[in-house]
Amino acid sequence: MEAAIKQFSRACPFLHKNSAASLRNLAHLPAHAASYVEASAGNVRGNALVFMAQKCPVMGKAMALRSKSYLHTSARLTKQPTLPLNQASVVQEPSLRTSPHGSASTTHSYHPATHSTKAKHFDYEALYNSELEKKHQDKSYRYFNNINRLAQKFPKAHTVNLQDEVVVWCSNDYLGMGRNSVVSEAIIRTLHKYGAGAGGTRNIAALIFSSCYVANDATLSTLASKLPGCVIFSDASNHASMIQGIKHSGAKKMIFKHNDLADLEEKLQSVDVNIPKIIAFESVYSMSGSVGHIEKICELAKKYGAITFLDEVHAVGMYGPRGAGVSEHLDFDLNARYPHGNNGGILDKIDIISGTLGKAFGVVGGYIAGSAALIDMIRSYAPGFIFTTSLPPTVAAGAKASIQYLKESTRERQMQQLNTRSLKDRLGKLDIPVVPNPSHIVPVLVGEAEACKIASDQLLREHGIYVQSINYPTVAKGEERLRITPTPGHNEQMIDHLVDALETVWRNNGLKRVSDWKKKGGRAGVGTSDPLPKPIWNDAQLRFVSGHGAPIRSRAASNGDLIKNFNNGITAF
Repeated sequence: MEAAIKQFSRACPFLHKNSAASLRNLAHLPAHAASYVEASAGNVRGNALVFMAQKCPVMGKAMALRSKSYLHTSARLTKQPTLPLNQASVVQEPSLRTSPHGSASTTHSYHPATHSTKAKHFDYEALYNSELEKKHQDKSYRYFNNINRLAQKFPKAHTVNLQDEVVVWCSNDYLGMGRNSVVSEAIIRTLHKYGAGAGGTRNIAALIFSSCYVANDATLSTLASKLPGCVIFSDASNHASMIQGIKHSGAKKMIFKHNDLADLEEKLQSVDVNIPKIIAFESVYSMSGSVGHIEKICELAKKYGAITFLDEVHAVGMYGPRGAGVSEHLDFDLNARYPHGNNGGILDKIDIISGTLGKAFGVVGGYIAGSAALIDMIRSYAPGFIFTTSLPPTVAAGAKASIQYLKESTRERQMQQLNTRSLKDRLGKLDIPVVPNPSHIVPVLVGEAEACKIASDQLLREHGIYVQSINYPTVAKGEERLRITPTPGHNEQMIDHLVDALETVWRNNGLKRVSDWKKKGGRAGVGTSDPLPKPIWNDAQLRFVSGHGAPIRSRAASNGDLIKNFNNGITAF
């Protein structure tokens, strides 16, 4: 034995570091032992040596292969649970223990693994700091500014200094409903009647989640796990919540290029028609402002036997005659005349829609809509729904009031669209690069993480304007941007100030303009020869201030004229 140990110690760094006595103790195995599982019937010292041997790149692989076969046979013969490889040093032996009621019962005692007292424990804090340092090095570390919105001065806010007011240009409260008097009064009434919280989870109620992140995750993970052999087709630009839900489902996924119908169809063709399929995509993609091909994707879904999951988070409240989203807006006139659904429009072709109460509706929470059977199944099986505390009654009341208000009033979303058009036009004239899109999002391309953060900081410190910098992983590296979202509350003077401030920041920092991106071949749609997309809201739809079709001016009006007419008629702000 000692001769063998000496011979092996010269070739093995591990053995070389240990004394012959310690190795002899660890190697005290039965002579007939054929694998480390058999050795576990011996003593703890033998187990420790075998456990250490697993770390060897040669012995570890060989032992794993042998043990796999043995564990299968042993489990079948003894009907006892087998231990994973990382628990090979644990001895399992029957013993008698007294139950809490005084009777003896057969249990298994587990001896702890042998640990070296000299080994260093894992340094968790070092890992945290190492990961953070990566973010600092690539300039994508996220800093959070202390910005507190002022309800009575929307869209203004104060910083940590109460007297230091800034104009917010990046809020997802797209229509300012978070301070609308109809919403706040409903919240106050409900607060007095029901209190601040719901007090528990909710097993029989409308299918509302704590956020749309949870709604997407819970719905996709539950639905796909219930569909046998399901394959999910996911747009490459889908939100993290959808990606997480797909991952949690365990279903096979196929990612198609963003808004690429040909790539989607090619992938659909590769899967048998009788296999369940889900096509997951968005209407408005929040960081680029691009819009999904809703109608054509519905046609592909029908052709290949798939169901559709449409995320309308950044569209509900913003589009359509009643604010139901882009899918409603695509049949604007039809849905204005027949507003109760089942009218043959595109909206009826979508199987599942998810939305949020926390953006255009100005409150918080998320939801899904679909067939009664689908909703009941998700309600019955989704842990993200079953085990989450209900939204407070005040929030539910505020959300309901906001939805009801925006179903009737189109002024806010139309004014928002006019402000968006005005801002995009003016930035275009200055050659400041706006990522082309047909929606209400105004992404201003910077193209470098550190420069984007500098631009955001300068706008805040020097101009009293708050616009967040958007970096990787929210957008691709090299496509860093300032994401601007006009609201109905931004007036002409505020737009003037923003445009002048952006021009100053671009000039002082030498940031790339559209012409510069064009010389480089274009990036994120900026500086390319592609035609500019037409806005979702067309001119005819913007000429009406209510569902009753009352025109606000003649057809020849400019955006400025339309804005003035809106400002004269708006009472909510």
